[in-house]
Amino acid sequence: MADDLGDEWWKTQPAGAASSPEASDGEGGGDTAMMQQERAPVPALSKKTEQPKECFLIQPKETNEDATKTRKRKKKKITDVLAKSEPKPGTPEDLQKLMKDYYSSNRSVIELEELTLPDSCFLKANDLTHSLSSYLKEICPKWVKLRKNHSEKKSVLMLIICGSAIRALELIRSMTAFRGDSKVMKLFAKHIKVQEQVKLLEKRVVHLGVGTPGRIKELIKQGGLNLNPLKFLVFDWNWRDQKLRRMMDIPEIRKEVFEILEMGVLSLCKSESLKLGLF
Repeated sequence: MADDLGDEWWKTQPAGAASSPEASDGEGGGDTAMMQQERAPVPALSKKTEQPKECFLIQPKETNEDATKTRKRKKKKITDVLAKSEPKPGTPEDLQKLMKDYYSSNRSVIELEELTLPDSCFLKANDLTHSLSSYLKEICPKWVKLRKNHSEKKSVLMLIICGSAIRALELIRSMTAFRGDSKVMKLFAKHIKVQEQVKLLEKRVVHLGVGTPGRIKELIKQGGLNLNPLKFLVFDWNWRDQKLRRMMDIPEIRKEVFEILEMGVLSLCKSESLKLGLF
C-alpha cells in the first residue's frame, strides 16, 4: 500500500518535478544567478559635473588680397577727407619747408641755409580768388613793356611750371586775356621731341613758356633754354588732379622742380633778377 501511495504522489507532480535533487538544485542556482545579475547595481555616473567649455571664434587669416582691399579703403578715406576739407592757398613758407625737408638728409646745416630764399624774391601768392590771367596781371602789371623789349632767343621772360601736359594746355587757354600778342611755347614731352623744341627756341623769340618740370629741365641741360633773361617763374601750386594731389605732392615732379631750382634759379633769385610766384 505504501508503494501504491508513492506511485500516486509521483503521478500528481508536474512534469519535470521528478528530476533528481541535484538537477533541481541546478535550476534553482540558475534562477538565483539571473536574479543576482538583474539586481546587480548599475555603476553610478561620476558625480563630477562637466564645466561649460569656452567657445572661441577663430578669425580667418588675412590674405594678401584682403590686405590690399583694406589699404585701398584707407586711401579712399583719406581722399574723402581731403575732398571735404577747405583748400588752403600755398605760401612761400610752404616752398621753403619742402626744400629743407627734401635736402635735410644729404645736406649740412650750412648748405641748407644757402638754400633759403629771401622773402623779397617771392611775389604775392594766389589767394584762390584769381584766374590765371588776373593773377599774372597783378604780379606783372608792366608785361606789355617787358614783352616789347625782349629780343633774346633760346629764352623766355615768364616760365609757368605745372604737373602735366594736359594741365599746361588748360593754362595756355586760360591766359588769353593776359598774353595778348605774346609768343607762347608749349614745353612738355607729349607729341613733341626735345630736339624740335630746341630748334624752335633757336629760331624764335618766345615770351611765355608753359610746361612740365621734366622737359624744362632737359631743355636747360641741353642748352636749349637759357634762364638768365627769365624774369618770372610761376608754379601752378594750388591746382589738384583727380586724386586731389597738388603738383608738389607727386615725388617725381617735386624732385625735378628742385633740380631746376639748383640749375640757376636759386642764384637768380638771390640776385633779385628773378621773382617767384605761386598760383
